[in-house]
Amino acid sequence: MILMKDIIREGHETLRMKAEEVPFPLTDELREFGEELREFLINSQDPEMAEKYELRSGIGIAAPQVNRSIRMFALHVPKDNGEMLSEIIVNPKIVSHSVEETYLPGGEGCLSVDRDVPGYVPRPQRITVKYKDLDGVEKKVRLKNLPAIAFQHELDHLNGVMFYDRINKENPFYEAPNSHPLEEA
Repeated sequence: MILMKDIIREGHETLRMKAEEVPFPLTDELREFGEELREFLINSQDPEMAEKYELRSGIGIAAPQVNRSIRMFALHVPKDNGEMLSEIIVNPKIVSHSVEETYLPGGEGCLSVDRDVPGYVPRPQRITVKYKDLDGVEKKVRLKNLPAIAFQHELDHLNGVMFYDRINKENPFYEAPNSHPLEEA
């Protein structure tokens, strides 16, 4: 079980590395690791488990955040219709994205960042992505709003990018053209 002590924090060199592609078929160890990433998110969103194990709530976690520089992450995030997108994502790629951008009005957070970083993180509001699941099945999915933001945040981790790298340094609350705040459901 992944705990907060297993999550590396900003400043650790692994968070700035470009992660390696994952070869298929996956080893049993890698499949289990992927399941542990998702399990962390599910547990972190369960008030009893979060309190018991002192977990910070998260909607996404990438392998580099637990010091594994491989192209894998998990999401457990509500979609607009209230259903959960709960997926383990391997070797992801964004194949297209909208011109229109959105951002979280309260800013983004990160399990590897123990401080508030004020500012908007503009990202494409809609993306089409390709990735493989744990069985090596290629999936092509369209995401929008919060799931799209979470996917892009985690994909950034695989490329050594932190969310605050995307905040405008001179004007953290700059509203870029074609961008608007994500409205909470």
